[in-house]
Amino acid sequence: MKIVQRLYLKEFFILLGLLVIGLSLIFSLIDLTGKIQGFLPGKPSPLNLILYSIYIMPKFFLYLLPMSVLISGMFIFSQASRRKEILAIKAAGGKLRSLFYPFIAAGAALCIFAFLTGEFIVPGFTRQAIGMKNYLEGDAKKMVFDSGMLWLRSIDGSPVRIDLYHAEKKMAKGVSIFVIGKNILKERIVADRAYWDGKTWVLEEVTISHIDSGRTEKLRSLAYGNLESPDLFTREMKTTEEMDIGELYRYMQKLKKAGFRNIKLAVDINSKVSFPLITIFMMMLGISLALRMGSSGGFLSAGLGLLISLVYGFSYTFFLSMGYAGILHPLLAAWIMPGVFSLLSIYLFLTIPE
Repeated sequence: MKIVQRLYLKEFFILLGLLVIGLSLIFSLIDLTGKIQGFLPGKPSPLNLILYSIYIMPKFFLYLLPMSVLISGMFIFSQASRRKEILAIKAAGGKLRSLFYPFIAAGAALCIFAFLTGEFIVPGFTRQAIGMKNYLEGDAKKMVFDSGMLWLRSIDGSPVRIDLYHAEKKMAKGVSIFVIGKNILKERIVADRAYWDGKTWVLEEVTISHIDSGRTEKLRSLAYGNLESPDLFTREMKTTEEMDIGELYRYMQKLKKAGFRNIKLAVDINSKVSFPLITIFMMMLGISLALRMGSSGGFLSAGLGLLISLVYGFSYTFFLSMGYAGILHPLLAAWIMPGVFSLLSIYLFLTIPE
């Protein structure tokens, strides 16, 4: 039995590697092709284009891993059924579920690997990809974002610090503007909060310190036109893919303490756990369906696996969107589809006919 298990595991991992790496490469090249028109003004070298493709590959690798696990499992064991190998194992008195226990362990290992990839590899590579994209498009980064805090320069060149920014509400808390004049600090403008009124930024509860005269003045509100529109903030703030769970959680807590509620962050935190977890259940589902299909053929099984993956992917994205819109609780939005597929996979695996 152990020899058979090792052979199947070897076939599975070879096929899985070819599938997930090959598809990741294809998707990264498709992404590059879609953006190359925008890169041309920067006269990119072949090395730059290759680096950009490499930087975005881990993101596609993570997204494609569960689908690849499902398709690989269905292909390998449907082929085994077609060659009557499963029938021979049964005839020899072998227990089918015992045959598949190493695959369950492999699925658990892949699940952990996917989670670690999403936490430690994808964020860094995504930041590099966005940096390379900005460089090739000649769009230098205009601000620094870290756990909700922003550092940037205003239109007149003054350094600006924003303690906390809420992208959905287009509101900022703790705004400090350092107005420079003749290479020295001229004024320091501090506002408790700021909001975008559709045309300009309006600062509220403002304190202006005139450094040269030592005079201080306080204002209830002040229209400040030297800050760029929220489009810049939205474009240059870190995306979910650039942040790990810890950074997302710290940002969400800062928003919560400031009186803001960001449902999207709560959904994204849950999805960073629920998405990798499905890998082990895709393994169980692939094995269970392949054995029920019997000798239908590997390519038919692979096609069915692709169809199931697409249904899962679209459904998962749909429920996440409902969570973002506030229709579903963040926990439910991120876990409903993994939960349904997990229960289905466990049931099908436990009812494999011996």
